Amino acid sequence: MKLTELTKGDRALINHIEADKALRDRLNAFGIIRGEELRVKGCSLAKQTMEIEVGGTLIALRREEAERIDVEKLS
Repeated sequence: MKLTELTKGDRALINHIEADKALRDRLNAFGIIRGEELRVKGCSLAKQTMEIEVGGTLIALRREEAERIDVEKLS
C-alpha cells in the first residue's frame, strides 16, 4: 500500500521507495529508508501534505512524494 493510504496515528514499515536518485537521496537523509518504521502524525485537507515521524524526526512530505513510498501497515 502507498503511504498516502494511511491516516493519522497509523504506523507502518517502509517496503520500497520508487523515486529518482535526487529524491531518494533526500528521503534517505531524513531517515526514510527501507525497513524503517514510521508513524503518521497528521495530514492536511485532501492529504496534499503529510507529517510523519521517522526515528524521532518529524518530516513533512508532499502528496507526490508520499505516493512514491510503499509501506506495510502495522497493527
